[in-house]
Amino acid sequence: MASMFLAAPPEIRLLDAGAGTGNLTEALVRHLCAIGGTKRIIVTAYELDVSLIAALRDTYDRCQQECERAAIEFTAKVHNEDFVSSAVSILRGDLFSSERPLFNSAIVNPPYRKLRSDSRSRLLLRSIGIETSNFYSAFTALIIRLLVGNGELVAITPRSFCNGPYFRPFRTELLDSMSLRRLHLFESRSAAFGKDNVLQENLILHAVKEQSTPHEVMISSSSGQENAPVKERLVGFPDVVAYNDPERIIHIRVKEHQNQHPDSGRVQAKLSDLGLSVSTGRVVDFRAKIFLRRQPAVDTAPLIYPSHFDGATVAWPKEGSRKPNALLVADQTRALLVPSAFYVLVKRFTSKEERRRIVASVYDPKRINAKWVAFENHLNYFHVNGGGLSRSLAKGLAAFLNSTLVDSYFREFSGHTQVNAADLRRLTYPSKAALEELGRKIQHELNQAELDKLVEANLY
Repeated sequence: MASMFLAAPPEIRLLDAGAGTGNLTEALVRHLCAIGGTKRIIVTAYELDVSLIAALRDTYDRCQQECERAAIEFTAKVHNEDFVSSAVSILRGDLFSSERPLFNSAIVNPPYRKLRSDSRSRLLLRSIGIETSNFYSAFTALIIRLLVGNGELVAITPRSFCNGPYFRPFRTELLDSMSLRRLHLFESRSAAFGKDNVLQENLILHAVKEQSTPHEVMISSSSGQENAPVKERLVGFPDVVAYNDPERIIHIRVKEHQNQHPDSGRVQAKLSDLGLSVSTGRVVDFRAKIFLRRQPAVDTAPLIYPSHFDGATVAWPKEGSRKPNALLVADQTRALLVPSAFYVLVKRFTSKEERRRIVASVYDPKRINAKWVAFENHLNYFHVNGGGLSRSLAKGLAAFLNSTLVDSYFREFSGHTQVNAADLRRLTYPSKAALEELGRKIQHELNQAELDKLVEANLY
């Protein structure tokens, strides 16, 4: 992170918000002392946890000693207070706020925690036009506003801001105010962040405060293991953020061969073009507990969980499962049911080690004798106005979604183990005719290599 800074001006005015014990600042100080050119380093740190303040001051004492050896003047001010409150007060120019600082550098590992919509911090942020749902994006947005022109930001954050509607205002703030220069992705969640039970990938971003759009962005990656090799490649900015994308989704294409996109060739249709919709399963089991049944009966409908997936099809009922197999058909459950027909189901959550992020399966009404069916909330399902698909369309769509090409493309903009209906809506698809043609060619269960070969031969 320290080595990503492009400039070493005579005076570094550094902001470290959520400083912890000061490791990031110390790394940057050592880097600046080694390369020369800087005469003065002024650090402003915010850390709310009082138990870390003594260690933070010890770190800054070491920084001062390092700077003395390099003939660099060093000063540091530690604020044991809430950064959000302080930064909002400064940006609003409140009567008793501190004079607005002129930061030209920021290196941060902001806290990762959800911001409740009714919390004091959320209301403060809203008062200056920042709308976001997590502390890490709130910290980063505030830092962006506190930086002077050409100021540099290096931050390590979760990757979740790269896509999704909740982070769209933050992406807009980031991309409109900053020139994105580098994104470094940690390919393994367990290597660098194993102790934290991280459910999504983390990245380091480097950006410069200027409104010009860069021609290229450096995309790099490493496993996260200590001293692991770093892979780097320059990509055109439109390959990171498409100019015509109103969502401002950030794609991270790590591998050079990831140049074939599902939005090329015959794959340019939106779901609406296909007459399809995707929804989240209606049954939240703990809310429908009194209507759940371990085994099917004459007054029940099949209840499908991800555990019922058996390759590209659904196997039901599942003997010995900890999950119920059926839902009572009653007036109170009518809204939870859909007519039995062909549907394509996609898991909303996958394990960290699962081979694919998008895992699709076909619900085949000919294999399960029932009038109605219910899908549990951990599934997304594709449908036509609440009803089913044709057999060939369902098989072709599931094959497309299960392809390695779609999985690679999905991983470009999502580092999370969760697949939301919104993610599936923003994908582009082959035409309905192409999917039906593909589906008719699938006569038996295919392994991954066979499926990928068939999909690429028919759609690209």
